[in-house]
This record gives sequence, structure tokens and C-alpha cells, in this order.
Amino acid sequence: MTSTTTASHETQGVLDASALAGQLGLADSIVDQQALDNSVALCVKNNVLLPTFAQLADPSLIAANYAKGVDKNAPDARNLFRVHWYNNLQGERVSVPDHIVLPTSLTGIESPIIVMFGDRFPMITAHKVLAAYSCLAPRVITGQFDPSRHRAIWPSTGNYARGGVAISRIMGSRGVAVLPAGMSQERFDWLDKWVSDPSDVIRTPGTESNVKEIYDACNEMERDPKNFIFNQFCEFGNHVGHYEITGRALSSVFEHVNKNFKGKLRLAAFTSATGSAGTIAGGDRLKDDYGTKIVAVEALECPTMLENGFGEHNIQGIGDKHIPLIHNVMNTDVVVGVSDRATDELDVMFNTEAGCQYLTERKGVPVEIVEQLKHFGFSAICNVIAAIKTAKLLGLGANDALITIATDGADLYPSERVKTMARRFKNSFTEIDAAEVFAEHLAVVGTDGMIDCTERDRTRIFNLGYYTWVEQQGTPLAVFEARRSQSFWRDLRKYLPVWDELIGEFNRRVVSKK
Repeated sequence: MTSTTTASHETQGVLDASALAGQLGLADSIVDQQALDNSVALCVKNNVLLPTFAQLADPSLIAANYAKGVDKNAPDARNLFRVHWYNNLQGERVSVPDHIVLPTSLTGIESPIIVMFGDRFPMITAHKVLAAYSCLAPRVITGQFDPSRHRAIWPSTGNYARGGVAISRIMGSRGVAVLPAGMSQERFDWLDKWVSDPSDVIRTPGTESNVKEIYDACNEMERDPKNFIFNQFCEFGNHVGHYEITGRALSSVFEHVNKNFKGKLRLAAFTSATGSAGTIAGGDRLKDDYGTKIVAVEALECPTMLENGFGEHNIQGIGDKHIPLIHNVMNTDVVVGVSDRATDELDVMFNTEAGCQYLTERKGVPVEIVEQLKHFGFSAICNVIAAIKTAKLLGLGANDALITIATDGADLYPSERVKTMARRFKNSFTEIDAAEVFAEHLAVVGTDGMIDCTERDRTRIFNLGYYTWVEQQGTPLAVFEARRSQSFWRDLRKYLPVWDELIGEFNRRVVSKK
């Protein structure tokens, strides 16, 4: 059985089909019929149906009561149909993704900054479960991944691994999380409850910026044919899923906000910490639709894009010291560096009584805004600071909106907050501390550590990826080079209807066997 549609693209003639399907996850037909049959049988057993990418981009296509009464944080297969942006905190469907518009009293700039909340996603309260599904689904429906015999290996700095473990458990497969030992304790506490065996949590050396150590562990594990590596940094389902699902959600939020501004806004920029470079694909869609500038963000302590540099930092969830294969570098407009000192200290301010009181009483930030800041994790704060810096670099005004994402919430970082309190505030955060933090990180935000990219800048950053992907990971040079052209990225989108057709066929087989 094969799909009746093909994702035949311009590069198909020069790129090896096995490389596209193998390392990159770009199969457009059935690769292994027996594996597919095994997946169907397991999904019948576990009552699993798969949502299409179209349904996750437009949840109105999903029956309104499909997951009614289901705990949004439970390992229930119906929660797969909540792996989209249109949930509230209770897991109920909303017509516009939950978001906030940050005022001048907080940001210090005239331009409105729109932030879409990621902690509304099910099971892991972070948007990375969408990336995990976008990587897994194409592999299942084409028969590449067999959940009846494969262990799903999820390399990550935290949230993607949690998303992968959650979906693996729902599918009836064994999921293995690979992440640095220095990540927040809350990530490990969650994993301890979800994995089938403690050995399924593999702690690699280092912290957020030690991605190569994760790759090394996965390369070792890949020697066992029972281990299937879902490397989010090179799985193009990650890019395609975010382009369609996150990009459309961002557009929905902007259009909603723009109505409140009487249609006077233009969507000037989208800021996203690169991480696996999945989320930033939403910016590719916004550029197509609005001409929006795409702003890639990294930690100033590890200036990889900025300076071909290295280092350690604590902005958990953005990984670095490499350029992800799925980052459309040649479409990136601005690079911004943000210090983890800012994200650590603003996290304390946003989650302490003294900090919140200072914002409302001394800076005039509306109470309803301050109450929402607890939904900003480290990378969310990073994205907001990057938006402020971008507005200043580009000279944006009151009618120039910026949009970004709060990938997760502060509930994943209490253990890190304790460390910051001890290290920097002697375990007591006072109003004076709040004033100093605001003055340093919000009142005087500069344009240091930024690049308004020229073609030469983009080429330099693009070339840096060669050492990771061609030399270390064995990516065919033709595949690596093809990514320079925007036609390569446009052609990727042709996989979406193919995958959705295959998902439909898969679900029909599951239903017929119940």
C-alpha cells in the first residue's frame, strides 16, 4: 500500500532518496509494510488514533468533545488530539491560542510584544510535545519506526525528551530520554514518573550547551538496531510541523491582536531561541505571509551564531555549540545574544512577592499582566528580551508588533530559582533587589550582541554547520548544500498532505480492526 500523492520536489533528482528518508525523516511512501502492520496492531490494542497535521493546525477539524473529561496530563491517547496551541490551562479548546500583549511599562518600548503560551500543551506543559509528535508520526505511518520492537530514543535538553516519552508511552512503545545531567530537577522528576524503567533516563555530561555529548551517546546507542534515534535537530518533521502548526497559530494570534489595534499593526519580527530550530520554522511561515523578519536567539555566554563561539549557560531548552540541520539559516534576518544572568534573575523577579509587587506598585505594570508572568520559563524570558533588543536595533515603533513564544512555564524551574536565590540574592529577594534587576535587565536594554544579517553573515553561520553534520554525523554533502536554497525548504511543505493522507489510511485500518 502506498500513498497516491508524492512529495516529489526539485532536489529529489540530486539527493539520495535513502538519505532523505533515513536521517532526515522525509519518506513519502511506505518503507516497511510489516513495521506498519505492527504499528496498526499496537494502536488497535491501545486505542490510539493519530491526528493529522491539518487537524493540529486547525483544531476545529477535531470533534469538540473528543477529549472531553480526559485529564490533559494523563497518558491517554485522546490527548494526542490536544497537541496544538488552541488549549487553555484546563485543556479546553479555545478559538484563539492563549497569549498576552506586553505593555510599555514592562518592556520599555512602544512596540507591542505578543507572547503565545506553550504551557497549555498536554502531558508535559510545554510545546515540545508538538515537535516530538511531528518527528514520530511520519516515521510510524511510513513503516520506518516499529513501536512493537524499536525503543524510541529522544535526545534533548529536556522538554523534547519528555514529549517523546509521553507519546511513546501512549503508543505502547518504550521511550528513552537522553538529556544532560545538569538540567532542572523538575524535568527528571517528571521523567521518573513516566518512563517504564529508570534506565530509560540517560544523563549525559554537562548542561544546556553540551549537545554534542547527547549526540555521542545516541551514536553509541544506534549500534543496537532496536534503538531508533529521533534526533530533533535533523528530523525535518520538526521543521515542517512547526511551519504549519505553530506558524498558523502565531498568525491567528496576531490577527486577533491586530483587530484590537484597529488593524494598524504590521507584524515586524518573530523572535525564537534556536534550540533544535524547530520552533523558528514558524517564522518562515510568518515571513511568507507577512514579510516578518526572523530573529534567531542564543545565549550570550555561548555565542555560536554570533562569534562561532562556545561556553556554558543556563537558558534551558535552547541548546547550542552547533547549528541544527533543520535551521533555515539563509532565511534568518537577525541574530541576538541574551545573557542567562538576565533570564535567571528575571525568573526570580516574576515569581516572588517582592518582585511582582515592585512591578505593579513602582513600575505600573497592570496586575493582570504580572499574574501571567509565571507562565514564562527561561527561554520565554529570553525570547522577550530578544524582542526588546530587536525593536531597538530595527528602530520599530508603536505600530510595529513583535511576536514570540513562551515555550514552557516557570513551574519547570523552582529548583533553579532556589540556586539563583542562594547564589545572587543570599536567599532573600527584596524590593531593592527587584529594583536592581529591573534596572539592569529591562530598563536599559541595549543592542549589544546582535547581528543584522547580511548575506555574508548568513553564509558564515550556515557553513559552521558543516563540522557537526557532514564531518561528525555523516550527513551527505549534497543534502547539506541543498539547504542553502529556499526552494529546498519550500519543497518540504509538500510532504504535509502526503503524511496526512497516510495518517488517514493508518487510522482507517486501526478503526476497521477494532
